[in-house]
Amino acid sequence: MSDWRRRSHPAWIAFLVHRLSGLALALFLPVHFWALGQAIQGEAALEGFLRWSDNPVLKVAETVLVILLAAHLAGGLRVLALEFLGWRAQQKTMVAASAGVAFAAGLLFLLNLGA
Repeated sequence: MSDWRRRSHPAWIAFLVHRLSGLALALFLPVHFWALGQAIQGEAALEGFLRWSDNPVLKVAETVLVILLAAHLAGGLRVLALEFLGWRAQQKTMVAASAGVAFAAGLLFLLNLGA
């Protein structure tokens, strides 16, 4: 079996992260729409939701969500590069860059929470 088919290969792990982050984002959408619906129900409902969302656990969850979104975006860009540029020897570099972009976005979001 060649190296690129092993499940420990960075390209396969990037594939898995891209699929799982997409699934997690899809599962989050109903919660997001519910939260937006609180604004429609009135100021009191939205204010109650915003107070609830100040929970530190939810702040960590928001950061994880931003990392998942960035991972999905970076992974999608990596897939587009594969589609249009073909297989390259730098696949591991592209995977590492995708992961770096995702974690940098999460870190920037986390640092911006205090501002």
